[in-house]
Amino acid sequence: MTSPSDTPEATDAVASLVALIPGLPKVVLHDHLDGGLRPATLVELAAEVGHELPTTDADELGRWFVEAASSGTLVRYLETFDHTVAVMQTEDGLRRVARESALDLAADGVVYAEQRYAPEQHLSKGLSLQQVVDAVQAGFAEGVAEAAAQGRSIRIGTLITAMRHADRGDEIAALALENRDNGVVGFDIAGAEIGFPASRLASAFATLSEADFPATVHAGEAVGPESIADAIHVGRALRIGHGVRLVEDISTDELGDRLGTLAHWVRDRRIPLELCPSSNVQTGAAESVATHPISRLRDLGFAVTVNTDNRLQSGTSMTRELTLLVEEAGWTLADLRDVAVTAAQHTFLHHDERTALIEQVLLPAYASARGSRHRA
Repeated sequence: MTSPSDTPEATDAVASLVALIPGLPKVVLHDHLDGGLRPATLVELAAEVGHELPTTDADELGRWFVEAASSGTLVRYLETFDHTVAVMQTEDGLRRVARESALDLAADGVVYAEQRYAPEQHLSKGLSLQQVVDAVQAGFAEGVAEAAAQGRSIRIGTLITAMRHADRGDEIAALALENRDNGVVGFDIAGAEIGFPASRLASAFATLSEADFPATVHAGEAVGPESIADAIHVGRALRIGHGVRLVEDISTDELGDRLGTLAHWVRDRRIPLELCPSSNVQTGAAESVATHPISRLRDLGFAVTVNTDNRLQSGTSMTRELTLLVEEAGWTLADLRDVAVTAAQHTFLHHDERTALIEQVLLPAYASARGSRHRA
């Protein structure tokens, strides 16, 4: 028997929606600078610094990253960054990567992005932490200006990241605060989640909170709800990076879904989840995009957002992530609008800037897209 979703009309409706996605304005909150390099750029920079890559063919290298990152574990996924970080050790290299990242995001229809990276990982050639930040900010500025000259508008806010397995949390938190008027809008911790809870950096989070500076924390990807609770209650996170395993605090019986105390806390306080469908499948945090918990969490009223995580390792873009959700999980134009607005509401911009982004950019564009579908 043919289901309604298999009818020619349904197929045409999906195709018409997918065709709109590239032109829709997008907001991404979780995108790693060192996970978004162009393969060709990686080849060129590696040659300049003498770093050996798995292959020097750009197309083959792009495929290698996706295959290597699809092993099913976060640990193996993170190992691919040995190559990208290796070529981001000079001012010129950092500036180029940041510039191209801004251009690539703008070309994908992203109007606001929060990009994160860990300055402590870019010191092997003698740069200081501040020199790293200055080089990245210069690259972002160049990319934003170049995109504007091409008729594309994008704004980038920087998230300074501390590696959770290192002991530089206080130093990196201070660096973030020193650059809050230099394009840095928030703080993050990343790296191997197992064995390295947010509470290891408790003093850094306390300093940031006292300085009225926002933080997001990678949690609920390789470790379950206890990691998310630690991020919220000790890390004082205003957003959760990934958070896909929050579903482990939600049970289902004959009466429906039952939320645990943590799930209630996250939903009641509108703590947004920076979900990354393709990446979560690669690391084994989800089985497929079709069954990814993002749709269930959306239906239960959680503040969900769609993100790329690492465009190189996942061979992805915001357009691709949204397309997969439409094609494999049945998302609608209204769903795409809602996650874009939710992301904008929870950026680390000031309230008036968020409101302007929503009312002047997102809502008019989605209303226009809805009108065009009705006229088709």
